[in-house]
Amino acid sequence: MRKSLFAVLLLTAMPAPAHHSFAAEYDADKFITLTGTVTKFDWTNPHSWLFIEAKDENGNVTPWAFEMSAPGPLVRRGWRRGELKEGDVVTIDGFRAKDGRNVANARMVTLPDGRKLFGGFGSTPRDPGK
Repeated sequence: MRKSLFAVLLLTAMPAPAHHSFAAEYDADKFITLTGTVTKFDWTNPHSWLFIEAKDENGNVTPWAFEMSAPGPLVRRGWRRGELKEGDVVTIDGFRAKDGRNVANARMVTLPDGRKLFGGFGSTPRDPGK
């Protein structure tokens, strides 16, 4: 009995993976749209990540990371695991990180076949500027 109680206490005391809302990391007033080449698509919990290389205003290739919803909600929106692969060209609009890094919360992703799928969190604004 004591061993079981100890195991339960130990498991409940372990830290949970970090989870945050849109407002904690992203700025709803910093809407961006980028077209770039996929370098990686991590289909992971608690959030998926889409990495691209896009040209900046000076024509330099710059890496970007777009945080997305977890796989479960993405599937319900029409995404499939392996939807994107390295080398695919996509257009992503979303909201830039508050700290100015090349990180954003993906709102809408235009896939190579032209389909547009929502990629954000439940708390990601659906319309830019609102």
